[in-house]
Amino acid sequence: MEKKKIIKATITAMLVGFVLLITAVLPAEYGIDPTGAGKAFGFTRLYIPEDGNNGTAGSGIMSNNIPLIKMEKAGSGPDVQRPVEADNPAPEIQLTHREDSVEVIVPAGKGIEYKINMLKHGRMKYEWTTDNGILYFDFHGEVKQAKAAKAVYFESYTIANANNMVGTFLSPYEGKHGWFFRNNGSKDVTVTLRLKGQYEL
Repeated sequence: MEKKKIIKATITAMLVGFVLLITAVLPAEYGIDPTGAGKAFGFTRLYIPEDGNNGTAGSGIMSNNIPLIKMEKAGSGPDVQRPVEADNPAPEIQLTHREDSVEVIVPAGKGIEYKINMLKHGRMKYEWTTDNGILYFDFHGEVKQAKAAKAVYFESYTIANANNMVGTFLSPYEGKHGWFFRNNGSKDVTVTLRLKGQYEL
């Protein structure tokens, strides 16, 4: 009698497992929904393919028409020398801590820069969001030099296409640090920046 109960329980467990595999696991993990139950119960929305697009066109940040960004785009070219001022020691006293919120309008089809002044090893938290679009951006810094140079040296910290970014920043040298935003769309985009830290506008 016990043997029959064990066999019955095993068969029941296998059937339940098979049903869960068909209705939940396959739609959620592999995007395979042979019965349509995965879509009915919402499991297919959990599936994310290798390309990162879960099938909800227009809802993700990236799209196929955004060009790939190569490492060679980061910073000055090899013919621009790093200024000696970049290796100056950090000051003993940093700039006064402050907090700001700024709006920057990036016109359609154009680019614009927004930068702040920081001392070496100054710290900053930042957040920016757009109101209605994805922008190409280059978060970078320029060394403050004793003499003006023909070719400006700069280092890129992050380059991407996005509508939002949050992070913390430790200035590697004294100078101007900030963002170049480029709007490849047909409508103006407003960027709202929130800053907290040791800097001057």
